[in-house]
Amino acid sequence: MYGLTVRWSLVDAPKGTLRALRAYVEDESFAKFAGLEGLRFKMWRAHKGEWFEGSYVFVSDATRAAFQAEFEKRAAKSPGSKIIGSAPILIEACEIVGVVRGPSGFRSSSHFEHDSKD
Repeated sequence: MYGLTVRWSLVDAPKGTLRALRAYVEDESFAKFAGLEGLRFKMWRAHKGEWFEGSYVFVSDATRAAFQAEFEKRAAKSPGSKIIGSAPILIEACEIVGVVRGPSGFRSSSHFEHDSKD
């Protein structure tokens, strides 16, 4: 499987940035990527005050490369970059060795699982 990681630093991001990123994922980004042809999986990850990233799994290396090339052209002006106030610090292709869904499954959205103070 063919993956891509895009990471932004949150070290110098304004207070409330992670909250704004959560809202963006919930309200806009989720639907955009749910319909992206050639995408098998996308996960948004964050470590408060440190980083925010998107992790992607594509059906082929060609699909990954095309998405990466297009994203790199607009990375500094992407919605994530605008919310955070800076361009990604990492855009890196990788091999996905495996993905498993455990017996408990998972929810597509974390909307009701985060602290409103964040």
